[in-house]
Amino acid sequence: MDKVRPAVFLDRDGVLTVEEKRIVHPAQVKLYKDAAENVRRLKDKGFLVIVISNQSGVARGLFSEEELCKLHDRLKSETGVDGIYYCPHHLEGAVKEYAIECDCRKPKTGMIDKARADHSIDMSRSWMVGDRESDILTGRNAGIRTILVRAGYGEDEIKRGVSADVVLDDLSTAVDYIIRNT
Repeated sequence: MDKVRPAVFLDRDGVLTVEEKRIVHPAQVKLYKDAAENVRRLKDKGFLVIVISNQSGVARGLFSEEELCKLHDRLKSETGVDGIYYCPHHLEGAVKEYAIECDCRKPKTGMIDKARADHSIDMSRSWMVGDRESDILTGRNAGIRTILVRAGYGEDEIKRGVSADVVLDDLSTAVDYIIRNT
């Protein structure tokens, strides 16, 4: 059996990558300049680093699941994350097979549950880092600590009163905090 390790679950857009509207091609993804370094720092401290991301563009017909997987392959190779889990569903989707109610769309915990099934994760020492209320609620629903980052949509979420365990500027300050407090 694999060694049980804590994980840091990261939202993709606004946390690891610059928040952009309608990314449909891998070349459009813009990583934050310190994204790979932050992933490495977490892994050096024994954390699994796993991306969980709602990707309703598949359901909306904006891009295919194959195109999304190519984008995620690039993200994995450039950052070294241990896994990427995504939800392609949305009830208002134009692609019938994806226009469904599911257990994986945040704030539900299906992506975290799948990651737990695939990896040996110590949830008591794990974290969720995101820039939206759905990220924070996902972490809470999974029973892990949460960090809301101001990057991406985070500043708007703070103004709306979204309450995480900790609010920090970006992934780099979140990594500093996690390393100091775990």
